[in-house]
Order: sequence, then C-alpha cells, then structure tokens
Amino acid sequence: MLVATTGLVSLSFFLLLGMRQPEPAITQADVDAAVVRALKEKTLPSPAAKAYEAVRASVVRVRAGADSLEQDEYAERAVGSGVVVVENGIILTNLHVVAGASRIVVEFADGQKSEARIVSAQPENDLAVIQAAVLPDDLKPATLGSSTTLVEGDHVVAVGFPFGIGPSVSAGVVSGLRREYRSPAGERMLSDLIQFDAAANPGSSGGPLVNAAGEVVGIVTAILSPGEEGTFAGIAFAVPIQTAARAAGLPPF
Repeated sequence: MLVATTGLVSLSFFLLLGMRQPEPAITQADVDAAVVRALKEKTLPSPAAKAYEAVRASVVRVRAGADSLEQDEYAERAVGSGVVVVENGIILTNLHVVAGASRIVVEFADGQKSEARIVSAQPENDLAVIQAAVLPDDLKPATLGSSTTLVEGDHVVAVGFPFGIGPSVSAGVVSGLRREYRSPAGERMLSDLIQFDAAANPGSSGGPLVNAAGEVVGIVTAILSPGEEGTFAGIAFAVPIQTAARAAGLPPF
C-alpha cells in the first residue's frame, strides 16, 4: 500500500510539472515600457542640477579687503568666487578679485573660513592661485575637464557668488570659443576665452564654469555689459581650464 501511494504521489508531481507553462521571453518592448514607468514614477535630476552637485563642495567664497575684514564686512574691497583644485587647499580665482588685498579670507562649502595667501598670479590671463591656511577635514577638489572638446551649443553651468549671494547656479550654453575681451578700463586684453550665456554678475568672477559631466572647463573672468553697472547681459567669458591649470602648476590634460 505504501509503494502504491508513493507511486501515485510521484505521478501527480510529474503531471503538475507538465502542466506548468513556460515563462514568456522578455522583449525590448517590455524593457522600454518598464523604463517609461520608472521615469514617470521618479523624476531624474536636470543636467544642471547634476553638474552643480558634482562641483558644489569645491566652490568657495573669496573675500578680499583690509585687515578689519572680520569686524566690518563693509570694508571689503571685493567679493568673488573660487574653486578648490588640489586637496591641500590650492584654489583658482581671478587676479582682479584678490590683487592688492592686504587680507584674503575664503569660505568653504561647509561654512568654515580660513585666511589665504596668493601663491602665484598670471596677470595676462587674470588668474590667481591662492592657498588656504586651514582646511575642512573632508575638502574635495573639483574634477578638471578639458575645454578643447567644447563646441558651440554645449551645456555649461556657472557657479559662484554674484553680488556675494550664493553659492548660486546658472545654466546656459557655450556661445563661442577663442574670444577676446578688453577690460572696460582698457588696460588688459584677454584672449582665447570661452564665451557663454549663463548668468554671471559681479562676484561670479573666479568661479568654475562646469560642463554637463560636472567637470570644470573654465574659470569665469569677465562679463560684457553695455550699461554702467556691469550686470548680466547674456555675454560672459571664462579662461579655459588648461590655461588656469598651468597657473596652478598642474600638468596639461
């Protein structure tokens, strides 16, 4: 009786296996439909948001002025921007932001402040390299890209402290390459610049121009404004990162 029962159970098991239908093959249409559903349920960050997130921790506020800077911020001669390019506190900015200052203070993304000093300068490119004395424990240098691959129409993001407000993010495109710009006073001609239309204003100087991959491709240096106040008019310029990197003693890439 036991043998007969066992045989019946085995027969039932094999009959059930035979009744199971094969799993349908997954088609490309199924994959496409799943992707569409996922995109509807979760919105992806914009390219500008992704670019900013990649560089956010590396952007600093640069304050230049007199020795009374901490006591009286109205004594500041200039407020600009900068970007950390080496983890030991090497920062790229514009020379016109820090030139002639008796004191330079940088403020990192976490709010920590530090005295800084000018390490080197390239007047012909309006570039300055400054070194912070005290660093955050988790200081993150920006990733440097290459401006040689830029073409007109590429998306870029400018990050900095326009009018001291920020960090602020503005998005636009590369408007032109190998541009020239003469300062309003006419004392300096800058060449081989990246022209872009992301909003830049006084205080944006020295901040990074970032590509869609989150790589720094330039240092914001000038705006072209037909008015007397020098505010955004849709034409701004950045020094290519290859030029800026050489000012910091970094190898070409």
